[in-house]
Order: sequence, then C-alpha cells, then structure tokens
Amino acid sequence: MIFQDRLDAAAQLSKALDAWRGRNPLVLAIPRGAVPMGAALAEALGGELDVVLVHKLGSRWNPEYAIGAVDESGWSIVTDAAEDDAAWLEAEKARRVEQLRARRALYSPERAPVDPRGRVVIVVDDGLATGATMIAALHAVRAQAPQRLICALPVAAPDSLANVEPYADELVCLDKPWGFRAVGQFYRHFDQVEDEEVVACLRRFARRAPASGEPTASGDASAGGDATARGESTARGESTARGAPTARGE
Repeated sequence: MIFQDRLDAAAQLSKALDAWRGRNPLVLAIPRGAVPMGAALAEALGGELDVVLVHKLGSRWNPEYAIGAVDESGWSIVTDAAEDDAAWLEAEKARRVEQLRARRALYSPERAPVDPRGRVVIVVDDGLATGATMIAALHAVRAQAPQRLICALPVAAPDSLANVEPYADELVCLDKPWGFRAVGQFYRHFDQVEDEEVVACLRRFARRAPASGEPTASGDASAGGDATARGESTARGESTARGAPTARGE
C-alpha cells in the first residue's frame, strides 16, 4: 500500500476508526511528522488534537539509528541490547528529556496538555519502524488513565507491530508489509514537517476546544461498535482489541 501523502493516510485511517466518529475522541499525534496527519484525523472524527511527546534515543555510533525512546517523564525503553553503556544511555536520556521540555514549551505555551483521563485516546504516527517511540508514547498515555487506548498507524514493520501490540487496548494498522525498510518508502510525498506547522495545527484546535461537560467517547462496546469490541477487522485495516496491559519499563 502506497499513500499519496500523510493526509491521504489520515483519510484512510479515519475510515478504519469510523466507530469513534462524532464521539469526541482525543487524538494524540507524535511530533513532528504525525501532527498534520493527526489534525486531519481529529477533524474527520470530530475529536480533539494534542501531542504526546517522546524522543528516540540515538545510537552512540549513529545518532540516526534508534536504539530506544524516552518520554517527558524520563521513562525509557531500549530496544537494542548491544547498547549496554549505562552511563552513556543516561546522558542521552537526559539530553532528550531537556529537548522534550523545550518542545512542550514551544508547542503549548499558553495551556496545559489535554488530559486523557477517562477518554478514548487515539495515538497516531505516520508509520512504525522499530516501534520504540510508539511504545514510549503509549506508556506515557497509559499512565494518565485513559478509558480506552488505541494505536493507529498507516503502515508498520510486522515484527515491530507485534512488540507494540501489548501496550494498547486496540491496534489499527492499514498495512504491515514484509520487506519494510523505512516509513518514507510507503509515501509518494513525505516532506519534513517543521515546528511552525505543528504549532499552527495545535492552535487551530485549541481555539475550538469543547466546552466543559461536552460528551466524550467512552470505551464501552456500544460506543466502539461490535467490530472493535470483538477485535474484528475494520473496513480499511486490521483492528485488534484487548484488555489494558500493565505498564512496563526497561
């Protein structure tokens, strides 16, 4: 499956997540690439948009190679057992947490992050390679007690998808091809997303945040529909559902 761009991927994901349309789900996008996609998905579903901030941990030998990820709280996961230099990992985590704090200040300078407690939350990224950043994102959201936690992806490496699955109540992935090398190979246009575009997306949704007391999606079977409750396939992708796992660390 090849997507025209991230907006095309969001449109197709919205069909697979149609059970939550009009029930004000909270869409949390992983910056930066997934934020315009998350905005389009939240628009299609009639939901709210915010970001969940995580950062990959780069290898000391190749900073572009992800060996794990860390969230805003400092919780981290390391997926490459060869990276066993504890002192170096701690320093790398500290650097990335500082970057996340600066990014939070840039993205949400005038308001607190949207509270996921008791909400149906859809965590979205533009693709899944190692899975480390998605695991960190799901762990961070799980700690805030959402009612239902959904992982939504246009495309994923099959092995990595299997590692992510226990961290979500429901997994929606449109394609999990063998021969996966990089997320960008599944998009005709995969332009870099800048901070300015992220800020613009968040400001647009902040201006129309729902008033206090507006109904939000709940995680019961009637809200999600029989297909999501039983874990059957959705119209455009695979959807599996399960009970909430306990949080796990390194």
